[in-house]
Amino acid sequence: MSISSADIQALAVDVSCNNESLHVALADGREISVPLTWFPRLVDATPKDRNNWRLIGGGLGIHWEDLEEDVTVESLLRLR
Repeated sequence: MSISSADIQALAVDVSCNNESLHVALADGREISVPLTWFPRLVDATPKDRNNWRLIGGGLGIHWEDLEEDVTVESLLRLR
């Protein structure tokens, strides 16, 4: 029995930001780092606001209430 990549959903378990990157740890052990410049609301936010996130959809996405920003794990995994 084989499992195709379409059968596996990448789920976030932890999130952090610095002044240059958004870092997302996934349940399967992978880590994604993307430029913060991809998300202008995060670039302009204070560190306190960047750290005020919650997982949505069981880890399918990340929501920053104060910034009105949502990011899906799927969008982070796509090539830009």
